[in-house]
Amino acid sequence: MSFAVRKQSDEIIEAIVESLRTYERDHPHAEIVLYRQNSVSVRIRIIDPSFKDLTRIQRSNLIWTYFHTLSEDEQSEISMLILLTPEEVEKSFANMEFDDPVTSDL
Repeated sequence: MSFAVRKQSDEIIEAIVESLRTYERDHPHAEIVLYRQNSVSVRIRIIDPSFKDLTRIQRSNLIWTYFHTLSEDEQSEISMLILLTPEEVEKSFANMEFDDPVTSDL
């Protein structure tokens, strides 16, 4: 299990972290990283072996159930949600962007 917030935190990041703490408890092998890309964008990556037999839609639906406590404004700042199994990490273009993001001027 691993959970990390890159860069500086703020109220919205803290609200998202709190909602993901439940996911972390339910999925102890998950690796969760999030950061603020710019003033209106939060990026989240979850690497979880339990995604193995789930489609992308099933993964997304599962994760969004954990965001039910977030307000619409907080949810709207989630601009990237990468949901991968450990085996998919090396092949994922989205993961490459997550690890080496393009600078945002916002």
